[in-house]
Amino acid sequence: MSADWRDVTLGEFVRLQRGHDLTASEQRPGHFPVMGSAGPNGTHAEFKAFGPGVVIGRSGASMGRVHYCETDYWPHNTCMYVTDFLGNNPLFAFYKLAELDLARYNSGSAQPSLNRNYIYGMSLRIPSRRIQDQIVDVVHSIDRKIDLNRRINQTLEAMAQAIFKSWFVDFDPVKAKIAAKAEGRDPLRAAMSVISGKADSELDTLPTEVLEQLAATAALFSDEMEDSELGRIPKGWTLGALSTVCDLNTSSWSAKTLPASVKYVDLANTKNGEVIEVQTMEGSNIPSRARRILEAGDTIVGTVRPGNRSFALVGEAGLTGSTGFAVLSPRKRYLREYVYLAATADANIERLAHLADGGAYPAIRPELVVSDVLPIPLDDLLGEFHRISSPMFDQVLEIRRANRDLADLRATLLPKLLSGELSVVEAIAEVEA
Repeated sequence: MSADWRDVTLGEFVRLQRGHDLTASEQRPGHFPVMGSAGPNGTHAEFKAFGPGVVIGRSGASMGRVHYCETDYWPHNTCMYVTDFLGNNPLFAFYKLAELDLARYNSGSAQPSLNRNYIYGMSLRIPSRRIQDQIVDVVHSIDRKIDLNRRINQTLEAMAQAIFKSWFVDFDPVKAKIAAKAEGRDPLRAAMSVISGKADSELDTLPTEVLEQLAATAALFSDEMEDSELGRIPKGWTLGALSTVCDLNTSSWSAKTLPASVKYVDLANTKNGEVIEVQTMEGSNIPSRARRILEAGDTIVGTVRPGNRSFALVGEAGLTGSTGFAVLSPRKRYLREYVYLAATADANIERLAHLADGGAYPAIRPELVVSDVLPIPLDDLLGEFHRISSPMFDQVLEIRRANRDLADLRATLLPKLLSGELSVVEAIAEVEA
């Protein structure tokens, strides 16, 4: 270990203080994050600590969990917060404190709690500020790339969701045709304008092949509506449950067929359309709920606390999901995007959250995920939606794979950088590779 590293106690590394009381009735609308033991917990009109800041869960189930806040914030009394970084890089301090597994340091009370004086004497080995800054630059560059990728994916999914809603919920192209007929305008051009988001006068500026494809898409929409049990829907469409276009929980492992090793997806690692982590588990470590066989193109929706939005589109074969998921397998390849967007639409997730029961363990039967009756478009239109939206989701899935690789790289590099086992120069070479 070079002279750039030194041994200190935790109390010589940072100074901590208990957070400040803030009841729900005292909390006022504002833009300052309230940081509690489990991380951000709303906002407030005032702040008590300057950012960037680091807080540590002080009690309860989140005791010892470490969180970082970029801006000025209000540290809640359920946590401790760093009042003085003593010249250390705040983000490095976050990385170092998070590495310590402070949840082990219960001060001994009946309720799990963390006492600053109890942990101040912990021995740490830390580098100079110069090396701290270099480590932060390396790790934060990975974090920024992961965050950028997530924002790209959010944009791509939002685009696909907007098309889905316009075509299959609001029926915008159909309504545009009906309005154009009533006004003596060209219904096809009206639908083309709605689909493309361009004014009629702009359509002819498009390349010929684009204009022809746009006309072909617009022609797939009816120019009439008809009555149904759900109200007015496009003429020729049918009413049906989501189960008419997908199969539910088609494949599961039994105790006899379960492999010796599985790549496991749990509800806790699935959030808002993203499988954040895939865990490789073997033998007796495989949980009993690891039973659902997942295939690329499946949609998984959490049936336990469905309001938590534990859903995603599966992007690879060979995964095993929790029995807490309803697994929706599209009956045709071109139904992949339609099934995913219909099952995970805000309206459906809200419906499932409302139906969940069980008190402390609110859950629904998997069949409810696919039971809602929808207007089902004609196959040609579903195929066209697939043609337009599948490149978006292919890119989303590719970016998710890249993010998991980046997260694995970060998890490998960070402990080695924090211990000095790996130099910053070596880490940069691995990141660039």
